[in-house]
Amino acid sequence: MKIKLFLFFKVIVSLFLPLGACYSCIAIDKLPHQKNIPMPVTHASLAQLSGKFLLQIKMQKETQAIEKELFELNIDSLKAALADDNAKKVFWINIYNAYYQLLYTRDNKRKPAIFTKKLIPIAHTYFSLDDIEHGILRKYRSKYSLGYWGNIFTSSLIKHLAVDTIDYRIHFALNCGAKSCPPITFYQYEKIDEQLDKATRSFLLAETEVDETKKQIRTSKILSWFRGDFGGKKGIKNILGGLMNQNLNDYTLKFKVYDWEASMANFGE
Repeated sequence: MKIKLFLFFKVIVSLFLPLGACYSCIAIDKLPHQKNIPMPVTHASLAQLSGKFLLQIKMQKETQAIEKELFELNIDSLKAALADDNAKKVFWINIYNAYYQLLYTRDNKRKPAIFTKKLIPIAHTYFSLDDIEHGILRKYRSKYSLGYWGNIFTSSLIKHLAVDTIDYRIHFALNCGAKSCPPITFYQYEKIDEQLDKATRSFLLAETEVDETKKQIRTSKILSWFRGDFGGKKGIKNILGGLMNQNLNDYTLKFKVYDWEASMANFGE
């Protein structure tokens, strides 16, 4: 009698068990081991990552975790995410400014090696500061051509990563640790044009002097080194004239001596 009651009770209990709970147990047992799925790489995530990297440097905090994340990016995902010039400018300007600070202060690198050596690990590839500035941001212009011709030895990867159109304003966003360099700004995708306009205007107005008596303009040496990017001397005069609301076509151009004295951590507002 006791055995019959026990069996009856077992049947009743099994009928009233929550079916969902039973199915859940079965499903969990059969689920394959799930790997951590990385977040998709987008222009927004890359802008955020590069900005965070630069901020960590400004705050003098540890950067190794971010450096590792940058290195472990997939190169095809990087190419796809940086699909337009604004995305490319934001990411690579922030990376350039961040890595110059690290290479100089942490790794004790100095010119020319700090510019020419491939010391920047991103997407399982090593880049140099020159790769970023002259290859990617200046559309593989030769470093010593005054901006008038390309580098015939540029790799296919750099060509793929490069901007479609050279934007002369990047020269007032890149900081190479010298006293005559523009200050460092945290560039953002949604504000890149506004930020580059502000950086250009601020730098050029501070660095440019006009002598009305001699009809002479004195300005930053940067405009001489990369004059082709600015449309030659005529283009430089038009840019400066536009900023000053003045016709400078009949003025002569002079370029100031560049001050290479170290001025690290020169972060703007």
